Amino acid sequence: MVVNVTAQRASEMIGAGEVAVIDVRPVAEWERGHVPGARQLALDEIRANPRALPSEGVLFVCAGGVRSQTAARIASEQGVQRVYSLIGGTLSWTKAGLPLAVPLDVAV
Repeated sequence: MVVNVTAQRASEMIGAGEVAVIDVRPVAEWERGHVPGARQLALDEIRANPRALPSEGVLFVCAGGVRSQTAARIASEQGVQRVYSLIGGTLSWTKAGLPLAVPLDVAV
């Protein structure tokens, strides 16, 4: 089962160490800014190798919430426990006043 969470709730879960964060956008999008601590694993890669996902406690993130919902569904179908999707993606994250991280080698 996939649970959709708000940016505030996602931030709390991340802060408590309850979830691994996977950003399902392509690298170019991820490099423009992502949820701090997020690992980049594009949706196409998840589709090709869903068994590479953690076995439990995963929060999926994308730009607007559509791709993360797809990834979360795939994870749930693979038996991953405690699967979450960030409602509204990084757009809702920034609207909630939460910071995005940018890789140092990309930052200007």
